[in-house]
Amino acid sequence: MRKRMSLCLAAACAAMAAFAGQAAAAETFPARPITLVIPYPPGGPTDAMGRTLAAEIAHYLPQPMIVENRAGANGNIGAEYVARAAADGYTLMFGTSGPLAINASLYSEISYDPVKSFAPVIYVGYLPNILVVNPSVPARTVPELVAYSKSHPGKLAFASSGTGASSHLAGVMFNAIAGTDFLHIPYKGTGPALNDLLGGHVAMSFTDVLTAKPYVESGKLRALGVTTAKPSRALPAVPTVAGQGYAGYDVSVFFGIVAPAGTPADRVAMLNKAFVQALGSDKVKALFASQGLEAGTDSRPAALGAFIADEKAKWAKVIKQSGIPIN
Repeated sequence: MRKRMSLCLAAACAAMAAFAGQAAAAETFPARPITLVIPYPPGGPTDAMGRTLAAEIAHYLPQPMIVENRAGANGNIGAEYVARAAADGYTLMFGTSGPLAINASLYSEISYDPVKSFAPVIYVGYLPNILVVNPSVPARTVPELVAYSKSHPGKLAFASSGTGASSHLAGVMFNAIAGTDFLHIPYKGTGPALNDLLGGHVAMSFTDVLTAKPYVESGKLRALGVTTAKPSRALPAVPTVAGQGYAGYDVSVFFGIVAPAGTPADRVAMLNKAFVQALGSDKVKALFASQGLEAGTDSRPAALGAFIADEKAKWAKVIKQSGIPIN
């Protein structure tokens, strides 16, 4: 009897020790620096946003957050790296629409799934696109542009920063909804596309609002419509495309932070709380607003998860219907 009691006591002590160890591990997380992977090169807008957030979150976590750029394949290299990382909360990705929604339908061979391979942490926000035209185009509203294009079939072309970019897919979706035949001209980046648009070599672009803003304000480009469901704070006087008679048209680049699938829920919750605090700081809000970013309204991890699933399905349908070649 005494031996049995001793064994039971030992088992109980072991269980308590294990529980205490788990609790201590949860309480001490993070015990070392966290890596925030940005799947794009240094110097771009995504990199700037990620670095700003990583620096600010240091005020709300006991360990620093280190930024690591893993660029290539439209974000796929960084996404694949994070998807394969240990699910311990120490490796995160500052992802965008490409690796978190669009690429699954653009690339035939990628080793991750935007929905299944990641644990959502927080939806950061989105950057609206905006339909701008060269002033030589005789249209001041979206309906006028559509009417002009239908009376001049095959004449209007739109520039994008590359096949599969949001500036490309925005035009593809518009053609489908409005019944237009705008010709797509892909460029190697936003800069070359913008240069040809300003020079009148192409008629228009569905570029991001941050890129377009100074040229719209100077009169070098004419803004016809914001591509999101709500107007942009960066250019509040510009109406939405949807509000001009094209219901359901909603295109933007979204930003979200994810961890590898299987990351413990308590660690995701801790990271989510810290990001909420960082995103709520005056410094981050002011900087992101100056960059044209519209803040997310639902900070729950589940909200980002649902949004990624919806965006993945939406773009899969658009890409399939458009016949965009799969890489």
